[in-house]
Amino acid sequence: MTPQITDSHCHLDFPDFDEDRDALIERAHEAGVTRMVTICTKLRLEPQVRNIAETYDSVYYAAGTHPMSALDEPLATVEDLVQLAQHPKFVGIGETGLDYHYTADSKDIQQESLKIHIEAARQTGLPLIIHARAADDDMARILSDAHAEDAYSCVMHCFSSSKELAQAALDLGFYLSMSGISAFPKSQELRDIFATAPVDRILVETDAPYLAPPPFRGKRNEPAYTAHTAKVGAEVFGLSYEDFAAQTQKNFDRLFTKAAS
Repeated sequence: MTPQITDSHCHLDFPDFDEDRDALIERAHEAGVTRMVTICTKLRLEPQVRNIAETYDSVYYAAGTHPMSALDEPLATVEDLVQLAQHPKFVGIGETGLDYHYTADSKDIQQESLKIHIEAARQTGLPLIIHARAADDDMARILSDAHAEDAYSCVMHCFSSSKELAQAALDLGFYLSMSGISAFPKSQELRDIFATAPVDRILVETDAPYLAPPPFRGKRNEPAYTAHTAKVGAEVFGLSYEDFAAQTQKNFDRLFTKAAS
């Protein structure tokens, strides 16, 4: 029996999947991927992302404003996000966060947007979904200061930052998510960071259509490939694939309680 696993972060609304969405959902199921969380990165696109979640029993969704879009998109409000969260298949807030790699010029609005999403996560009790790139110090400071004011839950999606940010997130009780980057041959330093984390704080994801793990690197990623990243994760933690998959399922259920129920 194929071990069950969850793709905790993908983008099924992207046009990359318009031609074969039904087939790729079926391939995911065949690979043991029983649940997928598809992420809306611009709130004006929420209706089409919601429609995908409503179409497929195994798909849930989250919505927020991606930090790279924070300057170009209308600023979300806490009320907007809380209202969206009333939908039975809406299970997380984001993705949000900070990205100074390409968009450092908008860091002030990114930080404002992030704080709005944090408050929505508090009010809804849903986990915050964080994108972090080239902004480790500000990210650790904002997340920590906000958590000290009032606790909330969070996953560092597609984690590929420093060991310091990983530790800061873990100290707050947050989760780290392994993407295909973790399986790249040159990512040993990242795998070493994951190896220091408690295994009960690890999720797996594809970030599809991006970041396909070997042996599909350079091709379109899809939820079925979660299993390839999880097999590398099992090696990192010295577990069988079956045990690691089962552990990540428990972790996902603990964090994404609405999807678990």
